[in-house]
Amino acid sequence: MRYNALIDTCQTTYAKTSSRTFVLSQQIRYSYSSPVTDLRQNFRTIPPSKYGVQHRRRWHLKVKDVKESDTRVSYDSFSNVVVQANVPQVDDTVEFEVEVEIELLDRQHDHQTSADLRYLNHTRLTKPDQAIMELATEVRNGNVKSLCAKVHRALNYEWGITSVNTTASEALAGGRGVCQDYAHIMLAACRHAGVPARYVSGHLPGEGGSHAWIEVLHPVPGQSRSTWVAEGWDPTHDRKITGDYLVIAVGRDYADVAPLSGTYNGDGVEGTLNVQKQLRLA
Repeated sequence: MRYNALIDTCQTTYAKTSSRTFVLSQQIRYSYSSPVTDLRQNFRTIPPSKYGVQHRRRWHLKVKDVKESDTRVSYDSFSNVVVQANVPQVDDTVEFEVEVEIELLDRQHDHQTSADLRYLNHTRLTKPDQAIMELATEVRNGNVKSLCAKVHRALNYEWGITSVNTTASEALAGGRGVCQDYAHIMLAACRHAGVPARYVSGHLPGEGGSHAWIEVLHPVPGQSRSTWVAEGWDPTHDRKITGDYLVIAVGRDYADVAPLSGTYNGDGVEGTLNVQKQLRLA
């Protein structure tokens, strides 16, 4: 059985400056109606070691309530950290405890990243329709700020109306959605205009849950075409990204950065997920 779940709840050189440190703690608990075997749980919940003004100081993942388990760390094609926990058998429940300490420098910074032409291509979630094509005229004129504002006004923020499978065009037509929908619409418009852009998942202190925004990618003047500058925009809040945003993963759309996914053996077994999250200053 396969599943994906939305958690509810480039390295850069920089000068020494003041900073703040956050601790992100998550308890992810699965309960099953009958025993399951060969559970393979994937986590994209650990941030990169460095990302702009962000520096990961430490992290750990513990597996609880089972007799045996092991974990492996790898990186996907977008350089996101992927932790896989393998559990031979779960009798009824298994809990994963994830804790990360992240340091943020107290200044804004548009960071450089390697060019990736995948961010020019539409995906199933970001394929544009006529309404999105009309939004794209703002980007063709070089006005990303105006596009961000238009996407912000196009939706009313409302939880429970859309899902992780809702496309940008469906969300725009419905006029309601959450941060991933705002991000998908803005990505679709940017890519239709020929501007590379990527989906970013992470956290915003004070919000109480996971968040999503985008990065528009620009060539660096006077440098090789293999280098881009990543400029963050948050259409949910209609603003350019500040240093308060905690980046976890990047990709073409939500499907590339789903925080939880995996498989297990247990035909007909029903499972429930409970997630608790705390983000605090260290």
